[in-house]
Amino acid sequence: MTLRSLLITGAAGEVGSALRGLLREHLQGQFPIIRLTDNRDLGEARTGEELMPADLTDFDAVQKVMQDVDAVIHLGGIPDEDTYANIRAVNMDGTYNVLEAARQASVGRVAFASSIHTVGFYPRSETISPTVPVRPDTYYGVSKVFGEALGRMYWERYGMEFVGVRICSFQPQPKDRRHLSTWLSPRDAAQLFARAVTAPDVGFLVVAGISGNTRRWMSPEGWDVLGYEPQDDAEAYAAEVEHIHGDEDDITEQRQGGIFVDSAYVGRAGQ
Repeated sequence: MTLRSLLITGAAGEVGSALRGLLREHLQGQFPIIRLTDNRDLGEARTGEELMPADLTDFDAVQKVMQDVDAVIHLGGIPDEDTYANIRAVNMDGTYNVLEAARQASVGRVAFASSIHTVGFYPRSETISPTVPVRPDTYYGVSKVFGEALGRMYWERYGMEFVGVRICSFQPQPKDRRHLSTWLSPRDAAQLFARAVTAPDVGFLVVAGISGNTRRWMSPEGWDVLGYEPQDDAEAYAAEVEHIHGDEDDITEQRQGGIFVDSAYVGRAGQ
């Protein structure tokens, strides 16, 4: 079946900018139009793209960009800790706006950029699955728990399929020892999100957003449902980054969420 268009929110962000150039090879022409939206400059449109600026906190604007859309990759939001008020307005209310506008437009599938910070307080000594009880480490982490829960409701109540991708450390390459477990390479991210919007009959699903890292702390449960087969492994960079880490006795070196688990960490709220 030929689909109409794929909407990517937050398309001017770090992940969105990378996916914009990498998704095509994985989508194999399934979406003739990729519509990009953000409240920041999106640059010039490339072949097969539509640029439609919008602010996620403006429901009417989100409704407009959602018209004639078959699937959504929802990357938009504040990508760090911030004040509760800011997190609520952008990450929580903004995600509601996306899902509700998608429901009203009869969109079939939403892939949501969730986060390791939904479970950031788990010890690094544990390998966890996507089904463990959540242990968010920040308001940011709570907003991602909210997004997953809201996605579950939209699937159960309205039949709109939802895939939550718990992105861990999206980087061109690992920068420290923690990334040997949490790295998600750009090309693996493109494959994972492409599969998240095209794999058949996923219903509701949450998966780890990582590459095929030898030292991963998250299980690959659900990857088979999507058909995701990561091509990269952070272990290739071990010799370069294994020595880069903090104090072993500090909680930030003991828990999966890293610096986010520090009670003094306020992210953007401190700017």
